[in-house]
Amino acid sequence: MSNIAVQRIKREFKEVAKSEEGAKCEIRVELVNDSFTELRGEIAGPPDTPYEGGKYHLEIKVPETYPFNPPKVRFITKIWHPNISSVTGAICLDILKDQWAAAMTLRTVLLSIQALLSSAEPDDPQDAVVARQYKENYDVFLKTARFWCSCYAGAPKQASNGFEEKIKWLTDMGANEQVAIRTLSSSSWNIEKATEELFS
Repeated sequence: MSNIAVQRIKREFKEVAKSEEGAKCEIRVELVNDSFTELRGEIAGPPDTPYEGGKYHLEIKVPETYPFNPPKVRFITKIWHPNISSVTGAICLDILKDQWAAAMTLRTVLLSIQALLSSAEPDDPQDAVVARQYKENYDVFLKTARFWCSCYAGAPKQASNGFEEKIKWLTDMGANEQVAIRTLSSSSWNIEKATEELFS
C-alpha cells in the first residue's frame, strides 16, 4: 500500500478515536492487520430506529488507491434494512460508489452508514425483499428489524410477537436457524408461506 494511503489512514484513525462526534455517535475503527488494508468498523444503532441498542460490525477494505477511491465496506453483523443485503451485508450508499470524494474520511463513511440506518431509501434498494416489506407492510418491517437487532446486534430482547415459536417450528422440522429466520422475515412471518418455501 502506498505511503500516502498509510499516512492518511493513520491520521483518520486518530480522528475517529479522538473526535467528540465519534464518542457521542459511538463509532469506532480498528486495525485487523498491520498493512492498513483491512479495518473493522463499529457503529451503534441510532436512537428512535429499530436498530437502537444494537452494535454493528463492519468490514472495511482499503484499496491501494485510497483516498482517490472509496473503501469497500460491508456489514458483518446481520441487519434487516432496505439498503443493506440481509444475506451478504453489501451496502447501497452513493458515497461508497460514484459520489466518493478524496476529501472524505473513515469518519465520514461510518457516520454516513449510521445515518442510512435512520433514513432508509427503499426506492434505491440493495435488498428488494426488505424494501418491498418496508413499503407494503411497514409495521412488520419494524418488528422484523427490531427482532434482527436483538438476535444479531445485541440489543435488548423485545416482545417476540410469536417469532420465536415460528422459528422453533421450522427448526424442529429440520431447518437451520439462520435460514428459518431469513425465510420467515422474507415472508413477513407467514408460517405457511415459509414452510412451503423451505420444504416443498
